[in-house]
Amino acid sequence: MHKYILVLFLALGQSVLAQQVQTWFKGNLHTHSYWSDGDEFPEMIMDWYKQRGYNFVALSDHNILAEGEKWKLIAKNKSHMDGFEKYVAKFGKDWATVKVDTGRTHVKLKTLEEYRKLFEDKNFLIIKAEELTDKFENKQVHMNATNIQTVIKPQGGTSLQDVMQRNLDAIATQRKQTNMPIMQHLNHPNFYYSVTAQNIIDLQGERFFEVYNGHPLVHNYGDSTHPGTEQMWDEINVAYAKQGKPLLYGLATDDSHNYHIFGPTQSNAGRGWVMVKSESLTPEALIAAMEAGRFYASTGVTLSDMEVSDNSLRIAVQPEAGVTYRIDFIGVKTGEKKSSVLSSSAGPQAQFKLSRDYVFVRAKVTSSKAKTNPLGEDENEAAWVQPARWVGKR
Repeated sequence: MHKYILVLFLALGQSVLAQQVQTWFKGNLHTHSYWSDGDEFPEMIMDWYKQRGYNFVALSDHNILAEGEKWKLIAKNKSHMDGFEKYVAKFGKDWATVKVDTGRTHVKLKTLEEYRKLFEDKNFLIIKAEELTDKFENKQVHMNATNIQTVIKPQGGTSLQDVMQRNLDAIATQRKQTNMPIMQHLNHPNFYYSVTAQNIIDLQGERFFEVYNGHPLVHNYGDSTHPGTEQMWDEINVAYAKQGKPLLYGLATDDSHNYHIFGPTQSNAGRGWVMVKSESLTPEALIAAMEAGRFYASTGVTLSDMEVSDNSLRIAVQPEAGVTYRIDFIGVKTGEKKSSVLSSSAGPQAQFKLSRDYVFVRAKVTSSKAKTNPLGEDENEAAWVQPARWVGKR
């Protein structure tokens, strides 16, 4: 009997220890291919990300999943024809299904189930996703559904707010019906300045949005008459805290469409990603970690640690030689509506003590290193840590 208890105790201890072991995984949650309006084969895209150390990618084409039969007419220009030749050279003539009609090249696109076996292993995962793309009049509503099981059609609606809520609800309904973790996030609110902070405040069930998106038309930094996404983020979270909602978390994504021509006018891969601290590389574990806030968004800065414990937010940067860092703790004081920099530190480590004096506090790390392939001038590498609140008796 004592032997049995000892074995059971050791087994339970090992199980708890295994659950506590967490690893950082790098991923992009917003990517396009020839299945919608991207200009590259999904196999080439997955190879690009895998070769550059990503651990997971969500291929999120517009209102479609990589299922069934779809043929792509290759554009008759040098960059796309060269891309086709590279595709055939890399994966072989036996892999590519090609037909030529009146001098034009058509290629049958591979489904996710066909090509995922070429890439997936213990260090790389492809997650089924969709960019649910809708609009009201001239206002664009784009929402990503990560780990979606079946395609969802745009829901439409009688107003911009109605369109947003109906599409969010449709994603939530599939999650409930399938009993599968499906993560919804609102894409690029400043795309054509379609979605305001108040629109997001009025939503029910919104948990994530893109604080940084790598597309050249999304206006991450706003303009003279529109707030940037960081300002919107803080305004939304003041309202969410007042309403008793969970805080909104911020993502960085590529929204990549263009893989042959690079520059500030193109929507290229490699501009923004998330780093998720997860127990395993599965959709279930990754989504659970992100819903718990165990991730940060980045455009180049890597953190060696990020922790909220004992009502302290601690940040540690993995420094690069010759690069300096500034860590800003940004938040809203109780009774106020606007965010401000509460504390700023030069160096790779910093911490901030949470208290009832703050509605929430988040951290932003800014590097002195210029971003590779930036959207514009003076764009340095950065990282955004999710907002946290003081936990205690009010």
